[in-house]
Amino acid sequence: MAEEFYNVGKIVNTHGIAGEVRVMATTDFTKARFKPGSKLYLTLNGVKQQLTIKTHRKHKKFDLLSFDGLASINDVEKFKGSDLQVARTDQQELTPGEGYYYRDIIGCRIIDQATKQDLGTVKEILSPGANDVWVVQRPGKKDWLLPYLKQVVLNVDIAAKVVMIDLPEGLIDDAN
Repeated sequence: MAEEFYNVGKIVNTHGIAGEVRVMATTDFTKARFKPGSKLYLTLNGVKQQLTIKTHRKHKKFDLLSFDGLASINDVEKFKGSDLQVARTDQQELTPGEGYYYRDIIGCRIIDQATKQDLGTVKEILSPGANDVWVVQRPGKKDWLLPYLKQVVLNVDIAAKVVMIDLPEGLIDDAN
């Protein structure tokens, strides 16, 4: 079976002349993911390359990374626009209460605690700001957006692929 890879950021530009790249993170776990010594991967000209993080620091809304053996802007210029990935085998398992990987939530059924009604399946997760928003697909109906809030999402059972929610009145608008 081929190794699975997950996107954790996108290299949007270089930073300075010493081989740093500016990364727009797509992971909630930047400290762990971008820790010096960690392995990341990118695909360049159809070839997957392994990179070892040398340094990580925050700068404004970006993560700045440098990599072992790449000490010049000339070494990293070609990476602009590339997605940074982590191998599934390199990902740490999350402890209960620490959170969930998006891949674990996508595909879960959403059940209303009060009515036990199946409200649909999570097909995508958006990160617009303060909290994630889960896009829930419903057969024969339009998708609806479920905000990931503690008072709404009561229980997540990854093994059973079921999420129990307290459905606030008016959250699903089938009239429009």
